[in-house]
Amino acid sequence: MSTIRWIEAQARSARWHSESGLPLPRRVVVADDRMRAAVAYRLACEGTALLWRGDYYNARQLLRAMDRRIGRAAPGAAGTPAESFRLYRRFRAHRARVLGKLLVLLEEDHTLALRRAPDVSRACVEAYGPSDGPVAVALTELLGVISAREWRENGVHVPALNARIHPHYGVFAPTRSEYVDLVARAPLPPGVCAAFDLGTGTGVLAAVLARRGVRQVVATDVSARARACAWDNVRRLGFGGTVRVAGPDLYPEGRAHLVVCNPPWIPARPASDLDLGVYDAGGGMLHGFLDGLAGRLEPGGEGWLVLSDLAERLGLRTRAELLTAIEAAGLRIVDRLDTRPRHARVRDRHDPLHAARAAEVTSLWRLAVP
Repeated sequence: MSTIRWIEAQARSARWHSESGLPLPRRVVVADDRMRAAVAYRLACEGTALLWRGDYYNARQLLRAMDRRIGRAAPGAAGTPAESFRLYRRFRAHRARVLGKLLVLLEEDHTLALRRAPDVSRACVEAYGPSDGPVAVALTELLGVISAREWRENGVHVPALNARIHPHYGVFAPTRSEYVDLVARAPLPPGVCAAFDLGTGTGVLAAVLARRGVRQVVATDVSARARACAWDNVRRLGFGGTVRVAGPDLYPEGRAHLVVCNPPWIPARPASDLDLGVYDAGGGMLHGFLDGLAGRLEPGGEGWLVLSDLAERLGLRTRAELLTAIEAAGLRIVDRLDTRPRHARVRDRHDPLHAARAAEVTSLWRLAVP
């Protein structure tokens, strides 16, 4: 961690932490309820961070006011889907940088010493671990930590399990149930008794396989947070004796009758570890799954690739490239099951990526060794 410094009656400092990879603020000024949104926005755009010392809810109002000013420059659809995507990501990065300049200070016990501030200590312990002294974070990040605590407490209902999955901070939540439904209804290979779930995240697909009667499931993930989350969920659901969580390697040791992989759908560079559930630089996880599959399947086994075609519709990958990668890995396509998304963004015509999202198809590719 790095250190930020500011003047507040005297010179002060605190450690700087950013889960989203925001750079260390080089200039920090103290701000409170007297700070006008126009001034805050100008300072943030110039690179000055604002350490908030006023009322907690006034800070949230200021953040919303700054966001409205940023929204006036939001891009529309560009000439091509790929250009629209690049502009969209550039705008999102700019928005994160500007809003990330409004900071709060977490005290040694993870408390927030602001008027009307909620108790955030438990949420911060779950996200960051035990406190190691005062730390400055962006208010946007803290709001994400608080929201993650609520997600973790309440869970996400998964129809295929008729149960709730409880995502941890920094682990992609299974809010899009259509891809889970594909794994729940695809025909299992004959005689399947062992399966791998690669990139398990919350453990939702491993739990679905266990619910379907697979007796041994190994769930892997590169992220320690995801592995802890997956184990928490499979244990809650009563599958602790069926599912084993491993990592950080993509493939565990041995072979399986079924290997399931739902890699991040967008082959673009993640801005931080929080993006790893969505972005897969160069399609690295996709190709790792395909290239290793033939050597990890039991005779007669299958690999299930769960993948959206959103990258194809955004011009980031072609269908021909995907088919070539499957063939180059020594695999054949047994079947493909398709589904359409049901999330709200499909209907949001103000989204610059609306055309691609509205046409998106998510597929489960059943792959086998010839």
